[in-house]
Amino acid sequence: MREEPQPAPYRADPQITKVARFLADPVSAASFPKTTLRFRNARWAGAIGLAALSDEAWVRHFGQFEPLPENLPQPLALRYHGHQFRTYNPDLGDGRGFLFAQMRDGADRLLDCGTKGSGTTPYSRAGDGRLTLKGAVREILATEMLEALGVNTSKTLSVIETGEELQRSDEPSPTRSAVLVRLSHGHIRIGSFQRLTALGEEDHLRALVDYCITTYPGPPPPPDAPDRDNPAIVLMHQASERLADLAASYMVAGFVHGVLNTDNMNITGESFDYGPWRWLPRWEPGFTAAYFDHTGLYAFGRQPEAIRWNLGQLAIALRPLAESAPLIAALERFGPLYGEAMTRRFCWRLGVASRGPEADAELVEAGERTMRQEGIGPDEFFARHRGGHNAGGFLAEALADHAPGDDHQSEWSDAAPVSLLIDEVETIWDAIDRRDDWEPLDQKIAAIRHLGQALGKPPRPRGLSSPS
Repeated sequence: MREEPQPAPYRADPQITKVARFLADPVSAASFPKTTLRFRNARWAGAIGLAALSDEAWVRHFGQFEPLPENLPQPLALRYHGHQFRTYNPDLGDGRGFLFAQMRDGADRLLDCGTKGSGTTPYSRAGDGRLTLKGAVREILATEMLEALGVNTSKTLSVIETGEELQRSDEPSPTRSAVLVRLSHGHIRIGSFQRLTALGEEDHLRALVDYCITTYPGPPPPPDAPDRDNPAIVLMHQASERLADLAASYMVAGFVHGVLNTDNMNITGESFDYGPWRWLPRWEPGFTAAYFDHTGLYAFGRQPEAIRWNLGQLAIALRPLAESAPLIAALERFGPLYGEAMTRRFCWRLGVASRGPEADAELVEAGERTMRQEGIGPDEFFARHRGGHNAGGFLAEALADHAPGDDHQSEWSDAAPVSLLIDEVETIWDAIDRRDDWEPLDQKIAAIRHLGQALGKPPRPRGLSSPS
């Protein structure tokens, strides 16, 4: 059985002030015509000591952005560059969001309250700084499902409808608006390092490396790693572990992020910033999420390679602080780490115990082959065969000696697998848009959380010393 986030007292800890002078700009939130609370994540509100807030106080903090006690006095828009579809763009930064607060949870993990749709900033370019309500609903669903499936993901903490009519080219307009607050372990991106290197700010680059190692602690490099005491090399090894695990978790979840640019890659290995995401309807490596991804750069099956490419950009950004060979040595760990994470996470979702790298890899291959031949997706495959059940042929052979895992439930009571395909998402949104009916969303969240409970305790994300 999976543990729920544990209630904890509120503990403000705005660590970002140590690097804000070169990493962020103070900004102000937009003033919205109305603020109607639509979603409040009670589980995670308790974990950061905010469960006792009244709805009115909640709206003041997360819709009108009154500062939380002893926290940031003013929101901060973070500065960064990034490769977008592998084209370098120096004109980035938080354009419709900001960092609002930081606090500790009960496990002493630092968490950010970051926003989406909170208004314009110096980095908005031609954008209006707003978020559609549909986009907010989609992010609730994505984060809930990813959390259930064991992915190291941000959590949607709050959604407040803001009363504006927005014009968008990718959905019927005018459409409703919202402001979202997410909880993340951090918002330092690969693009944060790229910006400092591009501007030649070596002292700030070194300071940011030190901040990340201290704030997001992880294991040391392997004993034989070259230059292993260099902070830049330490961070590179930790990022390799974290991002290899993230890539594997996407694949086992059957999830397509859609926009794996370097400005969307968190140095903690935590998935965040959900736009055109999709879940696989069937096992199809070429399946894409973004309508504008014309070459399939971020297709489902190319995600591990895309994340590794982004990790290579981090190595390039750290080059002022370290020689190439130790950085490359850390980067080359990605492949083996990804393979280990794939088998570990595949066995967990299938509800069977590991039999070692070779046998587990054969099981993964058999599972993918089964999905291809039967034209099904991961949701149906894992529900049908959880605990090693209902297998035949080569899948049965691969499963033969894999015993049910510790968290396997002998009675898998769901009549159908819990899924989050695009048609389901559109049906949920249609009920909200046409009838202001939020019950289908509530029912889907309940079903997803039940799935998470049934799957049990997920694999712990790699590359982090603190609980996640």
